Amino acid sequence: MSLRESITESGEQPVRRAETPRSWRLSPAQAALKARIHEKLLGLVDLGALERMAPEQLRAELKVLVERLLTEERSAINEAERRQIILDIQDEVMGLGPIEPLLADVTVSDILVNNSAQVFVERAGRLELTDLRFDDDQHVMRIIEKIVSRIGRRVDESSPMVDARLPDGSRVNAVIPPLALDGPVLSIRRFAVVPLTMKDIVAFGTLTSEMAELINGLVKAKTNVLISGGTGTGKTTLLNIMSAAIPSAERIITIEDAAELKLQQPHVVRLETRPPNIEGRGEVTQRALVRNSLRMRPDRIIVGEVRGAEVLDMLQAMNTGHEGSMTTIHSNSPRDALTRLENMVGMAGMTVPPRAFRQQLMSALSVVIQISRLTDGRRKIVSIQELTGMEGEIVSMQEIFTYEQTGIGPDGKVRGHFRATGIRPKFMDRLRVRGVTVPDNLFDPERKQE
Repeated sequence: MSLRESITESGEQPVRRAETPRSWRLSPAQAALKARIHEKLLGLVDLGALERMAPEQLRAELKVLVERLLTEERSAINEAERRQIILDIQDEVMGLGPIEPLLADVTVSDILVNNSAQVFVERAGRLELTDLRFDDDQHVMRIIEKIVSRIGRRVDESSPMVDARLPDGSRVNAVIPPLALDGPVLSIRRFAVVPLTMKDIVAFGTLTSEMAELINGLVKAKTNVLISGGTGTGKTTLLNIMSAAIPSAERIITIEDAAELKLQQPHVVRLETRPPNIEGRGEVTQRALVRNSLRMRPDRIIVGEVRGAEVLDMLQAMNTGHEGSMTTIHSNSPRDALTRLENMVGMAGMTVPPRAFRQQLMSALSVVIQISRLTDGRRKIVSIQELTGMEGEIVSMQEIFTYEQTGIGPDGKVRGHFRATGIRPKFMDRLRVRGVTVPDNLFDPERKQE
């Protein structure tokens, strides 16, 4: 679910700073002036003292200093240009430079810096080219280094790719030369400042209220769930929303490559992987964290995304008393998701007979939820499927809910409806035993909802 949807559907307006709008088209002379002022400023101030200041005090101090330096320069600039240079330098010192206003714009869900002269954003599932520019590739590199240094990671020629996060939990990926041929590349996937709820995504049309009731029931009944979907479909957002149904008395351990989940329960332990150092040592993988988490007395284990050998340890944890665990996977369909899980074990170099692994998979997982991003940018839960057993060498599945696309309207919007298949899932008995009541008419195939 994109941040744009969370605004446009609710009718709220983006909250922006009350400064003069920015043109982003400084002349070469103005850009050179800004660079000189910034360099002089860094020579005047104590960076350690700046970090100890409150944000508003720091912003006011920077404004005074920059105005003084501009006066000393005796440059021929008007008042609007002066204000813009002050804002640019404030953003450079306090935040992430040119992209800082984009981070303050809640309608932006992705910020994609392809090089110093090309910055795209995603709004409502659509990519848009902005007028925003960096000074040069070194300017982009400074911003990347500022981001990764905050969480103790590094990026250089020996380690030219890095995953990181911003203080608000937004996901960051950076690739620098020599891997990136046209200059440093920065990708930021943003998350809502106020976490979305199940009620929100029902209102956005991501799923129906009946599907939401069933998913909440599955979480409360400690059913193991796999969320499947492509890049940017909202898997992590959905996982976060589903976790809200976990009782507050349970101890939850989250394991991620870059910490993004924001669970609201009081008893949450967050673990994050660590990349190798410059000597190639000290790496801590997701598999090591999953194994260690079993010694931490978890009620549930939530893995942000399974990518490799940790899948086997995750399934073993689900089979040995850690019910209600959840994770996500990149995949285009529920069936493909199971195949990918099996392939991960093989790629990790482990020799597990296919039938043995599938039996373990079937006994560990109960439900696969498939989420997709449609061609109009909207996210939909297109399938909820239950694992029902083994038929020979194959794990059998049955679909409970589906989204049927019927066409595309003149406005480019995808048309379709959600529908129950009419199958009463086997996990209903589990829900009943666990005290979770879900009405049987939930699965009536005659009920359709746009």
